[in-house]
Amino acid sequence: MSNYSIKDLEHLSGIKAHTIRIWEQRYNFIKPSRSDTNIRSYDDLDLKLILNVSLLKDNGFKISHIADMSSQEIAEEVLALTDKHLRFPEQIHALTLAMIDMDEDRFEKIMSSNILKLGFEKTMLNIVYPFLSKIGVLWQTGSINPAQEHFISNLIRQKLIVAIDGQYSSDPSNARKYLLYLPEGELHELSLLFADYVIRSRHNKSIYLGQSLPLQDLVSVYNLHKPEFILSILTSVPGIDQVQGYVNKLSGLFPESTILLSGYQVIGQDIQAPDNVVIFTRSEQITSFVEEHSTEA
Repeated sequence: MSNYSIKDLEHLSGIKAHTIRIWEQRYNFIKPSRSDTNIRSYDDLDLKLILNVSLLKDNGFKISHIADMSSQEIAEEVLALTDKHLRFPEQIHALTLAMIDMDEDRFEKIMSSNILKLGFEKTMLNIVYPFLSKIGVLWQTGSINPAQEHFISNLIRQKLIVAIDGQYSSDPSNARKYLLYLPEGELHELSLLFADYVIRSRHNKSIYLGQSLPLQDLVSVYNLHKPEFILSILTSVPGIDQVQGYVNKLSGLFPESTILLSGYQVIGQDIQAPDNVVIFTRSEQITSFVEEHSTEA
């Protein structure tokens, strides 16, 4: 079971920590554990309750009424709301609950209904990515159980791979060529897989090398294929003190290609991008770049 601070609950639910404390005292429907130094600690059930309360409040329920409802009644109301409304906040909320409960059936229902309405790409950009961003900090700090992280990441990965498989076709002779990889030690692959989908869906050639690729192997593949673009997502490696040097090295090794980079390690880090390096701060920018540089099939 995961362990959350009151700030974690505030981050995930949007309800201020001060308000949560007042609710604890006034309505007594959430009872955190406390450390020897009186620090509050919350479990999965507490998080689910706060998320559900937040959603009900956003849909017009008064907190005094919610406090009188049973856990079953709250859960039923939330389920009805997330099934009825395909607005993005409700769907992000539903994905969070599916992750906490490790409920694959619920995950499949959420994804299927949104893909049917929005299409795969818009579902990823408007629901899955904001969801991943919202819980990403908790993954980094270890607040979320690793099993929950692996569960939801693997389900999303499966959806991405199926979508990518659906894009396979003979590339036109004038297709732009991209080489995709993650640096050695980097295992966070979801954003790279989505970039692969975007590239292939625009009738470009993608050479996908995946996780944890040593630099010398990148050089070998580059020399074989001579791609116009090299794309990587730096989520956890190289370290902050090594990123600028790594970016400079990529620029020097592949001067005839455009290096496309994104991820926590390069966004907002005051990286000085060489002339042949482009840094994306949002996933939509990768899509826009690919579309601008695609050749009509």
